[in-house]
Amino acid sequence: MYRYQYSLVSDEALYIAGPECFYTYGYDALGAMKARAEALGFSVTLPNSDPLDMENPNLQKRADSIFANLEKVMLDTTAIVADLEAYRGAEPDSGTVYELGMAYAKGAKCYGYTRDKRSFATKNPNTRLQDGKVTDEFGNHPFYGQLPFAPTIIGSTKIVEGSFEDCLQMMILDKEEESKFKARRGYYVDRSRARTEKSGEKPLVYLAGVGRYQENAQEIFGKMKEICAKYGMQAFSPVDWAAGVEQMETENPYVWAQNLFDNFQQHVRNCDVIVADLNDYRGYEVNNDVGFECGMGFQLGKKLYGYMDNASPMIEKIPHLGVDKEYRDHTGSNVENFNYPCNLMFSCSMKIFEGDFEKIIAEVAEDLLSK
Repeated sequence: MYRYQYSLVSDEALYIAGPECFYTYGYDALGAMKARAEALGFSVTLPNSDPLDMENPNLQKRADSIFANLEKVMLDTTAIVADLEAYRGAEPDSGTVYELGMAYAKGAKCYGYTRDKRSFATKNPNTRLQDGKVTDEFGNHPFYGQLPFAPTIIGSTKIVEGSFEDCLQMMILDKEEESKFKARRGYYVDRSRARTEKSGEKPLVYLAGVGRYQENAQEIFGKMKEICAKYGMQAFSPVDWAAGVEQMETENPYVWAQNLFDNFQQHVRNCDVIVADLNDYRGYEVNNDVGFECGMGFQLGKKLYGYMDNASPMIEKIPHLGVDKEYRDHTGSNVENFNYPCNLMFSCSMKIFEGDFEKIIAEVAEDLLSK
């Protein structure tokens, strides 16, 4: 007998991720998105679903309450839909990408939407042709210039060119196909989260940094690994290949990105500690690959540390129109005013140090030993 009220997605708890909370009328937009998802049968989780401590005179405590609520609702989340539009620069909001990392780590389905799925080299206004070579704003060959987003986003997320509504329709279509697949013999889903590198006497540290995009990446990370060894830690970098992951030779950029993502995410699973470069990258945001790795690491219970050249509060670093204009920046988005140096996802989940790398590692080592 046909069940007229049956919903394929009634078992999906959908987390809506994006920088909308910073936009003028952004909460109205989130409310409309939530209502539309619920009308299609999804249950919806949002990072502001519970009462928050937003009157606390300690600004950092306000941010901490938002992050604690996020940590709580993520436990129930089975799928995430992320707004991947460029934000305060050429790439998506780093807080949103952090949430994608959390969702991926707990096995939730990851979806994203964008109006522009062209290659990043096409979208990035700072890409140049110099002496017959394509370079980015840092003078490097564009690491993922053929792809629309960073490898961690490509590898973890099904990306729809369109709107939030288009993404929901894709999710429903996938549920239909998943339902049919379950009726076939041999149905099997591998949920393995196994480490391929065992902990030893020394803490295993993953250096989540942007040096991975430079031609001399091996040299950059080699020096950083030497410093970590000096302070009693064994370090791995994004350009090292994790045990169990083989580097593939391919001209297909999506195969290449998936292979890289597999390597990055395996390093996150293998490590005990993540030390992350949280400096601004292509705008006023943390690098997307680094942001994803931090979110994934947090959800898996890894110890997180961050470092920045300038760890003063965000409100002092991003130009804005002041309190009377809700601290709106050049995009119309308000700047976080929580007395933290970067997006609250990072600031609430790790200690953030300022200074040269050896000084930072010395402080990381001291903090680890104190635990």
